[in-house]
Amino acid sequence: MVFQGDSITDGGRGRTDDPNHVLGHSYPFLIASEAAARHPERGWRFVNRGVSGDKVSDLAARWQEDALDHQPDVLSVLVGVNGIDELRFESEYRLLLERTLSALPSVRLVLGEPFYLPTSPVESEREAWAAAVKARATIVRGLADQFGATFVPYQAALDAAVTRAPAECWVWDGIHPTYAGQRILADAWITAVQA
Repeated sequence: MVFQGDSITDGGRGRTDDPNHVLGHSYPFLIASEAAARHPERGWRFVNRGVSGDKVSDLAARWQEDALDHQPDVLSVLVGVNGIDELRFESEYRLLLERTLSALPSVRLVLGEPFYLPTSPVESEREAWAAAVKARATIVRGLADQFGATFVPYQAALDAAVTRAPAECWVWDGIHPTYAGQRILADAWITAVQA
């Protein structure tokens, strides 16, 4: 299982094969730890190739080495909060998915929904951030439908979490989850993939 994306996926992952750090401290680590502990007999291998600050175009530049060369059975992507206009975001994301299915026709795609909670430090920018992320989330949902991918509804999961505790408990700056928020992402991913 390969996880691709930006800083939310990266989670401070190590850049060596050191098993204590290779997955970082984000939702891929939580997913991998739960799956591997519950089903050690399956011998699943988990790879985190998220890179902080990446846009879809950055993913494309390293896609062969950091995604396709691993020949994953499952490829999970979460990207969309770093700046790029919606039209370019959609066209570049679509090209990545087409390229992936051309190289790996039997791969299972899992597309994570970009999300936002109103905790960013500059209050005057919150509305614009929310609108931009929502537009990208709509694009990702559409791509998931078109490509037969599993869609992970992260926004709904975080919105539900906010009914239990303030937004700051889950996301500290609008887009980066706290450790509690990473658990919400991991649970949403597992639920979507198991469904």
